[in-house]
Amino acid sequence: METQLIETRPPSLQSVLDDAPGDTTTWLGRNQDLLLMIASGLAIGGLGVWLSFLGNPRNAGICISCFMENLAGALSLHGNARMEYVRPELLGFVLGAAAAAFLGREFRSEGGSSPVLRFLGGVILMVGCGIFMGCPIRMALRLGAGDFTAAAGLVGLVAGVWLGFEFLKRGFYLGEAAPMPLINGLMLPLLAVGILIALLFKSRILQFSASGPGAERAPLLIALGAGLLIGALAQRSRFCITGNIANFLAARDYKMASGVLGMLGAAVVMSLMTGSFHPGLQAQPGSHLAYGWSFLGMGLVGMTSVMIGGCPFRQVVLASQGSTDAAAAVLGMLGGGAIVQTWAIGSTNVGPTQAGEIATLVSIAFILVVGVLLRMRPSEQEA
Repeated sequence: METQLIETRPPSLQSVLDDAPGDTTTWLGRNQDLLLMIASGLAIGGLGVWLSFLGNPRNAGICISCFMENLAGALSLHGNARMEYVRPELLGFVLGAAAAAFLGREFRSEGGSSPVLRFLGGVILMVGCGIFMGCPIRMALRLGAGDFTAAAGLVGLVAGVWLGFEFLKRGFYLGEAAPMPLINGLMLPLLAVGILIALLFKSRILQFSASGPGAERAPLLIALGAGLLIGALAQRSRFCITGNIANFLAARDYKMASGVLGMLGAAVVMSLMTGSFHPGLQAQPGSHLAYGWSFLGMGLVGMTSVMIGGCPFRQVVLASQGSTDAAAAVLGMLGGGAIVQTWAIGSTNVGPTQAGEIATLVSIAFILVVGVLLRMRPSEQEA
């Protein structure tokens, strides 16, 4: 039996874009995938900067790890009063992706592929993002605003993706997902609807920061609309930063790389237009000068993302279109957000904490051990 990696390999290795609908007899039809990928990158980069201009934290208009830490605080899962807010953008990602999946007949409730390991993978993603101070999207927004300290994270991310891809080539396999009752795949979108209602009515079950990053907010409806648009585009295009990098490294797939390049380009242009482009290394918002730890943090994120089937943003989109495996990773990220804040794992402008350094090294060791132990033997791959 031929072994297949479902949502564990980068998208081009699964040929997920090969059967996209469209009229291939026209230029628009032949280039639909490319245009969707570019549109997704432009939307994320451009709107990410714009949301910061409207009130979100600087260089963090869109940041999955930050949003998860904010959500954990809003749900009283940690005690940092400065990080408590339900980001409408995050809910928009979920609902926009779910709607696009239903309209495109791509919503499939399936899972059962190593959910515990995927949950732990979600936690580890938050550790890596915490030591770097942001997810891969925030890394791109920081670079787009002239924060050259983020370059260490970019190099680390590429190195981590390469290492994770090497594990895949050598047989790393988390198991095959199986169809599940529809309600399983609907749980995350339904939870997003419930949380959105609570947010709109400012329910007492939610906490709201009065100061700090949690109090820096773009207007709710604009943020929600931006999230819906980005979620829908990302679902249709299969946008994934680590997947795009892996495709480029493996097959020089420029189509997939166009999304990342579009995101970076849009971030630069919007930063210049909004007056938020400040090139340099010193005094950059939400950054530190510990380049080695930035490299390791994003390296951990890159390696883990490839091995569990997508970057933090991609996990949110996959969970929104019915993957309970990705939902396990998303719940892990939520729990990881609480852990990062409670145990002071996240870095500050001064640099990483001792707890963060220990957590990063332990996480790297854990992922490497899992990568070695879950390699299929040649006889199993041919079975």
